[in-house]
Amino acid sequence: MAAGGTVLAMRAVVIGGGIAGVSAAHALSEVVVDGASVDVTLVEAEKALAHHTTGRSAAQLILNYGADPVRALTRASLGFLHRPPESLVDHPLLDARDVLTVATADRNDSVERFLAEGLATNPEIREIPIADARELFPPLRPDWATRAILERDSYDIDVGGLHQAFVRGLRANGGTVRLTAPVVGMERRSGRWTVTLADGEELTGDVVVNAAGAWGDVVAALAGIAPVGLQPMRRTAFMTPSRYDDSSGWPLVADVDHNWYVKPDGSQFLCSPADEQPSEPCDARPEEIDVALAIDRINTATTLDIRHVASSWAGLRTFTTDRSMVIGPEPAEPSFVWCVGQGGTGIQTAPAAGRLVADLVAGGEPGAMFADIDLDLPGLLPDRFR
Repeated sequence: MAAGGTVLAMRAVVIGGGIAGVSAAHALSEVVVDGASVDVTLVEAEKALAHHTTGRSAAQLILNYGADPVRALTRASLGFLHRPPESLVDHPLLDARDVLTVATADRNDSVERFLAEGLATNPEIREIPIADARELFPPLRPDWATRAILERDSYDIDVGGLHQAFVRGLRANGGTVRLTAPVVGMERRSGRWTVTLADGEELTGDVVVNAAGAWGDVVAALAGIAPVGLQPMRRTAFMTPSRYDDSSGWPLVADVDHNWYVKPDGSQFLCSPADEQPSEPCDARPEEIDVALAIDRINTATTLDIRHVASSWAGLRTFTTDRSMVIGPEPAEPSFVWCVGQGGTGIQTAPAAGRLVADLVAGGEPGAMFADIDLDLPGLLPDRFR
């Protein structure tokens, strides 16, 4: 408290302008600590937000996806995703799209494991006859697939709309967004963080939130914090035209062992070999061999007969060794808060992940959003790597 009894707002600096950073920044901007709202500044190294992984997502909400602690975050996010605050969005964020998982005859063990894990998360998952699968996705080759699993409770996510909702809310609450502002140094001075930007400007914060994605361990090193062992993985995707008039409403189709997937996208198909190639943090670029591999796998399993690639790209999906996220305060320095390791689930978990960051900063424990969720907090905290 300042002289004269004025309450000084807690200051938070959030590093990273992808979905993790904006969701955490927005949630923090709604928190009141000691009678004052948190003063939030979000800094992004690039000249635009969501430049890397967030802007390159397949944008599908799948309940049966990710490690168990991450699946709980997905469940906790459903309320926001289905019913976002009217002040933050102009249209719905979700559009129903089934997910169809298929397998060849030699992968029955994978199918049984997939079904067991899926039913524990989503009661709407069920095995269907191959003939029914081909009605849903006609190009599926009847001589290739022998088993199929259908998930009804899945959705396309408007990633841009969701990301913008958090930015809109942050700014409405008085938060600041700084672009082209790479962080080059951090240190504690007089009980606060001093965050130095590349242009020499210094920001101060009581709390620093590390939401830097693939660069999470790099940012931690700047603060003198030990890494948590993040491994960025490159994933390739491309678009190819559809020659079917009614394909836009077909399900996303994926191989049970994650060797490829195809998702209808308007008059095109979004395709991927579902690859995970270890990478350094970077602005990822697609490799021709990975595109060719996807085409071969998809053409083997379907009659799509892909011959033309309209566009291709790659993004980095960043994992920890146990493939769960890292959310929460660093044990050795609680004013340094992690929000990294989303590993391809960052979009569908963003509302809950951001809220959990804010809850842990403000009160040290999960709040009302998690009241009815069996949240495995130890499976998310950085303590498990210390």
